[in-house]
Amino acid sequence: MDINSIMNNLEAKHPGEKEYLQAVKEVLMCVEDVYNQHPEFERNKIVERMVEPDRIVTFRVTWLDDKGEVQNNIGYRVQFNNAIGPYKGGIRFHASVNLSILKFLGFEQTFKNALTTLPMGGAKGGSDFSPRGKSDREIMRFCQAFILGLWKNLGPDRDVPAGDIGVGGREVGYMYGMYKRLVNQHDGTFTGKGLEFGGSRIRPEATGFGALYFVQSVLKTNKDDIKGKTIAISGFGNVAWGAALKATELGAKVVTISGPDGYVYDPEGLNAEKIDYMLELRASGNDVVAPYADKFPGSTFYAGRKPWEQKVDIALPCATQNELNGDDAHQLVDNGVKYVCEVSNMGCTPEAIDTFISSRIIYAPGKAVNAGGVATSGLEMSQNAMHLQWSAEEVDDKLHTIMRDIHEQCVKYGTEPDGYINYMKGANIAGFMKVANAMMGEGVC
Repeated sequence: MDINSIMNNLEAKHPGEKEYLQAVKEVLMCVEDVYNQHPEFERNKIVERMVEPDRIVTFRVTWLDDKGEVQNNIGYRVQFNNAIGPYKGGIRFHASVNLSILKFLGFEQTFKNALTTLPMGGAKGGSDFSPRGKSDREIMRFCQAFILGLWKNLGPDRDVPAGDIGVGGREVGYMYGMYKRLVNQHDGTFTGKGLEFGGSRIRPEATGFGALYFVQSVLKTNKDDIKGKTIAISGFGNVAWGAALKATELGAKVVTISGPDGYVYDPEGLNAEKIDYMLELRASGNDVVAPYADKFPGSTFYAGRKPWEQKVDIALPCATQNELNGDDAHQLVDNGVKYVCEVSNMGCTPEAIDTFISSRIIYAPGKAVNAGGVATSGLEMSQNAMHLQWSAEEVDDKLHTIMRDIHEQCVKYGTEPDGYINYMKGANIAGFMKVANAMMGEGVC
């Protein structure tokens, strides 16, 4: 495999799509050696086919605001790869949404879904529409208009979307309601639905819960224990909430949360009341964390700064892509961090990852750590197909098993001769091999 040639061709065809190109390069560098051991992959141009999405659906979304004025946004669905199952991946509503971000997320989703061992392909979608500042009725009308442009490309065995940034249970409900009326059947397409109409228990918490189950496995493998560890978390939405909740239950001390305005450091650590307040802050729609420091004496708000400057044992980026850069990584290493596990997708820049790995700090990528969310979505699909609903305990037990299995795959493919576990390499090889072998089995198509 000639990585430079492949990347040059991609950059020529997709100029300026930095997030997508970064994600592709990271995977190719990890799988190069194992790929070259399989000449049949090269003959069948597996990499060249895998790095391009199967199709991209782009459409206009026209809707009426509360003043009766016509508004227009752009809708996307990137169906990246369905070699191992129907397309599966979230929908993101945010002003920053563009094709580069959605292609990077769809590409990552392909391997993340493969790691879960569930039969799901990779996809991602969204719009440059931002729910912030919109009324409930405006959000409903937008969601309905979005599905009017997308519904013919969806289905329980074709493409099953879910939520993502800007898309929670409310938005999923509105989209599924419109989809259900258009197809005239209740087939379960969409995950993250309300419990009353086919949703799964613990789905809102699943990404954060699954991440901590993965972290537990990492520490256990390194003959360590999460109890008593200090943890820095970024973000304060559902993912950060789930991670903080489970980390606290397991005996760790979460000392930071963050938002676009800065971060809060709480040396006493989060407790049940403080974690509930995270949700209140998020629900307020103000997108700031500064009020936390006013409410809880002893905590400090640092405007315009990131939590990675604090001395902690574990760092968990939970907000967005490339949120932890090379300078942040050096600061964490200098402060003695032991483990860095991405809960956000591609939360660390390449410079940060290189710093962690060269320093022999345990670093684990988002496609492995945060797979609990899509894994539970896959469990929701199974429940819908069987027309039943599992208890929270049953879902949580299955999530535990899936995250342990993902960790075992990472260890299998990522353990180096000196015993250091390169989780990034392990996760990428494990996901890649499953998708590549499926593509080989299905022929050139």
